[in-house]
Amino acid sequence: MYPHSHHQEDQPILDVRHLNVRYNGRMALENITFHLHAGERVAVVGPNGAGKSTLFKVVSGVLQPSSGDVTIFGSQPGGHVCIAYIPQRSQVDWNFPVSVADVVMMGRSAKLGPLNWPRKQDWDFVQHALETVQINDLASRQISQLSGGQQQRMFIARALAQEAELMLMDEPLTGLDTPSQEGLLDLLDTLRGQSVTVMVATHDLDQAATHFD
Repeated sequence: MYPHSHHQEDQPILDVRHLNVRYNGRMALENITFHLHAGERVAVVGPNGAGKSTLFKVVSGVLQPSSGDVTIFGSQPGGHVCIAYIPQRSQVDWNFPVSVADVVMMGRSAKLGPLNWPRKQDWDFVQHALETVQINDLASRQISQLSGGQQQRMFIARALAQEAELMLMDEPLTGLDTPSQEGLLDLLDTLRGQSVTVMVATHDLDQAATHFD
């Protein structure tokens, strides 16, 4: 892992206190308080419109809260390369002309800096990430040619190449067939073994109760 100078290792990886987010006069999140420690796997459960995606955007630093505090290892979100946000598949332009390996390499962008080309070390990270999620044979494939489960594995590989310690996964199991869901849940077990902390937005109560802390 690269060193994280702004990490206080004695603090929770995620600490949310009295979080409020207001949209157009309406409360999207109200008085949310919880914390996570490294390696925990948590389901954020609720119907569409309940505020799950809003919570993830605040944690990743994309959205500012109306009030309350969010800290990552003791400091504010934003600029933390240890956080990976994996969006809903419906939010992605799958016809964009990039390969699986290209997308996974995007996870290295913060490590490369501006105008720097990937080095052998970066391609090694990409290769290892693809092997971890078991799609290394699809590295050269255009992303629209992937199944739903393979698309999710690609995004997890991108997060691994980023060396993410906290993954925020927005409805990753929605629209997948049962074998693909089971394969992704097995992959989450692998991530737990690597001390990766995972938050998954879902509306499936049975799945949440069975597979998450």
